[in-house]
Amino acid sequence: MTDTNGRELVLTRLIPASPAALYRAWTEPELLKQWFAPKPFAVAEAETDLRPGGSTRIVMRGPDGTEFASAGIYLELVENARIVFTDAYTRAWEPAEKPFFTGIITFAAEGDATRYTARALHWTAEDRAAHEAMGFHDGWGRCADQLADLAARL
Repeated sequence: MTDTNGRELVLTRLIPASPAALYRAWTEPELLKQWFAPKPFAVAEAETDLRPGGSTRIVMRGPDGTEFASAGIYLELVENARIVFTDAYTRAWEPAEKPFFTGIITFAAEGDATRYTARALHWTAEDRAAHEAMGFHDGWGRCADQLADLAARL
């Protein structure tokens, strides 16, 4: 699903796990490493400083050993409900060279499950199109499946 302003990508799933389990999987580095990259990629490093302005850094490793690092900061953390982060800053409010998107992740209880919504808000329609072409729906969808598998065990 894409929004009408042409800069947003959205993925939503009903996951049979609690909001607390999903929040933990998003915020604990050892759990992030287990699901955040679509297989056969893996997360080689994950760092989280869980406070507004705190940094986050994830390094994905491809099957050929190539590594892809992404850094950003948290803008908002509402335990078990919402995580907002951006790559517009790399750390300590240091502006990034080329910001790409802001992520808004929400966890809303629905019966025995959680409505998981991942929104990627891009600076430009061109960035959104590039993210979609990179495989946003497939990649983030596979990661959501991996997240659901992990959260069911927490």
